[in-house]
Amino acid sequence: MTAPLDLTADPVELTAALVDLPSVSGAERALADAVEAALRAQAPHLEVLRNGDAVLARTALGRESRVVLAGHLDTVPVNDNLPLRRTGSGVDEVLHGCGTVDMKGGDAVLLSTAAALTDPRHDLTFVFYDCEEVEAERNGLTRIEREIPEWLDGDLAVVGEPSNAAVEAGCQGTLRVEVRTTGVRAHTARAWMGDNAIHAAEPVLRRLADYRPRQPVIDGLQYHEGLQAVRISGGVAGNVVPDSCVVTVNHRFAPDRSLAEAEAHVREVFDGFEVVAVDRSAGALPGLTAPAAAELVAASGAEPVAKLGWTDVARFAARGMAAVNFGPGDPALAHTQQENVRAADIRRCAEVLHRFLS
Repeated sequence: MTAPLDLTADPVELTAALVDLPSVSGAERALADAVEAALRAQAPHLEVLRNGDAVLARTALGRESRVVLAGHLDTVPVNDNLPLRRTGSGVDEVLHGCGTVDMKGGDAVLLSTAAALTDPRHDLTFVFYDCEEVEAERNGLTRIEREIPEWLDGDLAVVGEPSNAAVEAGCQGTLRVEVRTTGVRAHTARAWMGDNAIHAAEPVLRRLADYRPRQPVIDGLQYHEGLQAVRISGGVAGNVVPDSCVVTVNHRFAPDRSLAEAEAHVREVFDGFEVVAVDRSAGALPGLTAPAAAELVAASGAEPVAKLGWTDVARFAARGMAAVNFGPGDPALAHTQQENVRAADIRRCAEVLHRFLS
């Protein structure tokens, strides 16, 4: 039987307890059960709701503004990095293991905040959701937005993704396309009778190699775009001239471009080729001019930076809210076997949120 979570404990100890409850995408139920039970028992000031394997909680104090704090419960598959391992001590303590960075350290900060703040200056909504690390249609926020969208409404969303304990504002958009070439099959012994589709993709790769990405500055934050081939496929046998080839390309674009503008840009880069968009997600503008976002930045005491990647802040931005990432840990360590988070980062994030919200 799983030991109950203690939401009043040091958030570092709470992180350790969460990490030792494996919750790979699609298998979050035990962790969701533990989170729900802890919130119901230790945070009576919150209305608690279960939705699938997501747990939501909120205040109803009649404040003039509401802050939504969200964290996903799932992790990527375990990679011989559980149970939790600890090194160092005191200010040098480090927690190692699957989910320490992405994002059970952030979840611990949010759970600790949920239990501790009974009289916050903003009304608060906490969303602990499932299946963020897999395809969008399985993401718990997709289901919540469809079934109980009012639980996602607010003036500011703070997503506890790892951000090195500083505010990472907005996020990039992402677009994946397939650039397709065609040819004519022939036996490789008589290759001149065919037309090699893989060879025909050479200009596609050349355009990618020559591409110079934008680095726009938005609200004082510098974003860095990218256009990269991430896969190439073609051919049917070792003795057949291939008649088709597909180069899969990922475009990460700054949030000053809409999805339509980003797609138009990619089609322009590959003018003359067949381009099929297969996956797309809009970005999110920094939103730092929103009063609550500015307050969080001030409480953090650190300069905000641009989020170079896509996160669920984009879902909240699409609802007309300012949205930022703020959580412990280095995002570059997410999804790696070496995933680890400094205990000091966890405590710092908890202190900043408490200062911002209390």
